[in-house]
Amino acid sequence: MKPTALALIISQVLIWPQAMAQDTSSDVDTLKRQLAELMEEVEYLSERVDRPETHAATDRVAITGDFRTKVHSLHYQDVSWGPGMTVQTPDGQRMAMSMFGPGVKPMPKDIDNDLFYTTRLRLNIKAKVWDNVNFTGRLTMFKNWGDSTEVNVFDSWNSFTQDGTSSGHPNGDTLRVERAYFDWKNIGGSHAYLSIGRRPSSYGYPTNLRENELRGGTPSGHLVNFNFDGVTLGYKLGEITGIDGQVLRFCYGQGYESEWGNGEMFGNIETDDTHLGGFNIDLLDDGSNVLQMTLFAAMDVADGFKGTMAMPQELIDIMMPGMQVPSNVNFVTRYQPSTNIGDIYLGGLTFVREEDNGLKWFTSLGWTRTDPNGNVGMFGGMNSDPLYAMNPDGTVDMSPIGSTDNEAHDAWSIYTGIQLPIADNQKLGLEYNYGSKYWTPFTQAQDDPIGSKLATRGHAFEAYYIYEVNPRMFIKVAGLYYDFDYSGSGSPVGAPQNIDEVIDGQAFSMMPVVDTAWDANASITLKF
Repeated sequence: MKPTALALIISQVLIWPQAMAQDTSSDVDTLKRQLAELMEEVEYLSERVDRPETHAATDRVAITGDFRTKVHSLHYQDVSWGPGMTVQTPDGQRMAMSMFGPGVKPMPKDIDNDLFYTTRLRLNIKAKVWDNVNFTGRLTMFKNWGDSTEVNVFDSWNSFTQDGTSSGHPNGDTLRVERAYFDWKNIGGSHAYLSIGRRPSSYGYPTNLRENELRGGTPSGHLVNFNFDGVTLGYKLGEITGIDGQVLRFCYGQGYESEWGNGEMFGNIETDDTHLGGFNIDLLDDGSNVLQMTLFAAMDVADGFKGTMAMPQELIDIMMPGMQVPSNVNFVTRYQPSTNIGDIYLGGLTFVREEDNGLKWFTSLGWTRTDPNGNVGMFGGMNSDPLYAMNPDGTVDMSPIGSTDNEAHDAWSIYTGIQLPIADNQKLGLEYNYGSKYWTPFTQAQDDPIGSKLATRGHAFEAYYIYEVNPRMFIKVAGLYYDFDYSGSGSPVGAPQNIDEVIDGQAFSMMPVVDTAWDANASITLKF
């Protein structure tokens, strides 16, 4: 009980005998009843004062979140699967051979999934540790209706369940730690800060606009939408230069741990850790304009990441010929890299502007460079396929002798869009992006079911409409169209193949290829 409340009670108790002495005819029962009512009122007021103070003292963690349910209508045109290999003949010539036999072409088909439902729950955790130290976390559950297996069937690298993409792919009703890090600001009274943990590396500019959210991640969403663990050391340059929002960040992380937890006993698999590092610079952020530059490198990239997959029947038939496995049974297996295949460099410049009337528009340029080291694994090397040797008797040695391409390749991408306010609570958005043949960004955690649209080697178009029911609830209707030029969108492993040539049987791919696809979807999102 608060001192003020106690003083009030004491004062009333002291007045009560005086009142009885002055008017002996007063009804004692009435005074007792009034005192009892007064005590109840004091206790009520005391509880109201106690509640926020107790909350401040004991409930130091704030939990918010959002809930989204979404329905897609997915349609794929000219889906083809033509596995093959590149063979070097005894006289040094190279030839492509179909695993189905000579002269056999794939049979393209259309695939329709008229209704595909998903649910996403995200819980945001924030805590003030000290005056200049904060903790931030986010737990995410993302699942498609009727499936809690937590393992996806391996039909592309986009479906591979791994550390960096687990929050962006439907994988069961398990809450996963998408983010967990602390910020130590104004270190030693300076403008520097340090942050360590599972990084906020998804939903950065300008991809937050299509999500109808504020900026969610540090790096450009055009280049990076991928979870990783690491460190950020930043400095608020704007305090020195006078330019609003100017911040320099150096980021370091680890994408793959090679020595600990591999599926072998005596170091038989010799791989190096995959390290990530680079700079993210907010050149300007004044509330209306954002200009951001990202420079990033992934060193000693492996031919995959530790993860799990359900092995499809088609790959079982190729890799384990003669094994009798029912068509409705999958091997759930743990995959790990077999070798390091090279380095990847990324760079980009993004500009976002909001006009006085609420109109928002952006343009972003991206560049990637893949630098292979010549190593190959089961599915290939850095943007290259395994090279096999043909024996003089015409048989093929199934152990690769190298890769089909050891050259470094530069690639580029453009991403642009506009968001129009058509009423106080309605928005219309239009977006377009293009990626060249060897375009290899780190956006695999983007939750587009057909695959990250920003990883497309080809063209991708999107139109969406957002209706805000209230400030904490909105409905979104959207359509995406993909026109793929080359295979392997979103993967650094394997040589990009011309889609038309794969369909015609002139080129081969270990993973299915899609010519065009579209996704019509509608969602409702609540924020709490």
